[in-house]
Amino acid sequence: MSAGSKPHIALLVSKDTSASVLYGLYDVLFSVGGVYPDMTLGQAGEEVLEVSIVAATDKPFRCVGNVPVEPQAGVDHVKNPDVVVVCDMYTPIHASPKGRYAKEVEWLRRMHAGGALVCSVCSGSILLAEAGLLDGKDAAAHWAYRDMFQRCYPKTNYRVDSMLCLSAEPDRVITAGGVTAWHDLAVYLIGRYCGQRQAIETAKVFLISGHAEGQLPYAVMTRPMENADNTIGACQEWIADNYKVKNPVESMVERSGLSARTFARRFRAATGYAPIDYIQSLRIEEAKQMLETEAASVDEIGASVGYEDSSFFRRIFKRNVGLSPAAYRRKFQQIGSFG
Repeated sequence: MSAGSKPHIALLVSKDTSASVLYGLYDVLFSVGGVYPDMTLGQAGEEVLEVSIVAATDKPFRCVGNVPVEPQAGVDHVKNPDVVVVCDMYTPIHASPKGRYAKEVEWLRRMHAGGALVCSVCSGSILLAEAGLLDGKDAAAHWAYRDMFQRCYPKTNYRVDSMLCLSAEPDRVITAGGVTAWHDLAVYLIGRYCGQRQAIETAKVFLISGHAEGQLPYAVMTRPMENADNTIGACQEWIADNYKVKNPVESMVERSGLSARTFARRFRAATGYAPIDYIQSLRIEEAKQMLETEAASVDEIGASVGYEDSSFFRRIFKRNVGLSPAAYRRKFQQIGSFG
């Protein structure tokens, strides 16, 4: 960035991008320096960031929801932004992401090599992984992409708990988790390039607050039924209705007719979980749904999903969810009460 010039933030988008992410980021970042004085003093200030919408080409298209997008430039004509933000680019969780955005991925490599800070929101981290920019690094993405990252990008340390992952910031890489994690990323970028005061004022204007609790309270267990291994698939079907039983892993091993070691190996290969972790996740998911909608006590809910030791239930719930059962209930019953 040359002296006196505005920091340039390029928002990389595609037809698979959510309008809320693209236009939310654009609106907030473009307003920095201008809207706060207007709202408090009645006189608009000067915008302090240059923000552009970039795509594979500059041809207009429609993104998710049939919303029009008019890129200001194609990637071939954007040479040296200070920051690139890869907006979310929806990819089905069981699809192969390989080669879907080859042109954009190659551009990301060049921009990073040229000194740009490269960021992503939600599924946009897939493009960073495709570019090799997440190899050996912690990274956040939407919680639904846990299995995809383990399957397709084993060199990435996928952080399901993280909403804004800054550990790779010294290498000029930042990843944000779920869709609304763009709030956290926007405030971070404003603070970094425009100063803390501008970040605070912008947050006040748009009523933006961070996700201090991370993604875990929102994450839901993804558990596709295994088709390739019929034995494991049958055990999955059985445990879905019988996760409350005592010694559930031993029961599944017995039903499978396999040795405990072979069963554990095949179960992890099929599901991505160790058997006991799979059962714990099933139990916690059921407990979460009960906490969201029912008035039963925490101890009663723990017992109903298979935990006789209430203190153990509270510990494992907080480890998996990031909140205590009581805090989780307060958070999500309040949301439900708006209906």
